[in-house]
Amino acid sequence: MNPDRVTPLRLTRDQVRRVDRLAIVKYHVSGLVLMENAGRNAAHIIHRECAVVRTATVVCGVGNNGGDGLVIARHLHNVGWKVRVIVVGDPSRMTPDTAANYKILGAMNLPQCVTTDWMECHAFLSSGPEGEVVVDALLGTGFSGAVRPPIDGAIRAILMTRPRTVVSIDVPSGLDADTGFRGSAIVKADFTITFVAEKVGFDSGEAQLFLGRVFVADIGAPVELIEEALSGTESA
Repeated sequence: MNPDRVTPLRLTRDQVRRVDRLAIVKYHVSGLVLMENAGRNAAHIIHRECAVVRTATVVCGVGNNGGDGLVIARHLHNVGWKVRVIVVGDPSRMTPDTAANYKILGAMNLPQCVTTDWMECHAFLSSGPEGEVVVDALLGTGFSGAVRPPIDGAIRAILMTRPRTVVSIDVPSGLDADTGFRGSAIVKADFTITFVAEKVGFDSGEAQLFLGRVFVADIGAPVELIEEALSGTESA
């Protein structure tokens, strides 16, 4: 199955949340399954677009965007990539689905760095091969306002790794998905893999400076719920 979904839709932050909520509550698709589908399909796109490289460092936050990154790391490893992971933040504060994928990753014994220190993050990134893929899975569509520590430092570390290929998951970390404007720090992506549909902010503000090429990945949610999310109806 093609992991890309072609859709002219643009979703707001609230509509994205509604899609997730409807999938879980009305259609009984667990959040863990949605995360697995998102990460697997994003990994497929990375493997297809960057097959020559086959090495990656995945930089994860402790929210669900980081969980998507952990799934991506596993699936890239499974197709023969050399993969390392950086977790930026305290693992005890992970969302439940992200924590579940972190346990899987721990059992796999992939090289990893857990830190809140941007210099340690930068040192770990810098020790990777030049030209590797850096996957930005720090902040998702829920972000707005100012980027707070330690995420701001991790973004700084990613920006210092150029000329490596940077892939952002859902949105470049630090981009407001509704307005298209940057926060106090932002990742500049070579391409962005966003889920379900592009976001309304992608066509406005400063977004085009940071998105790179955009791919839309499926998360396995029933297509009917997208219309429900757009209409605002959530009848059970």
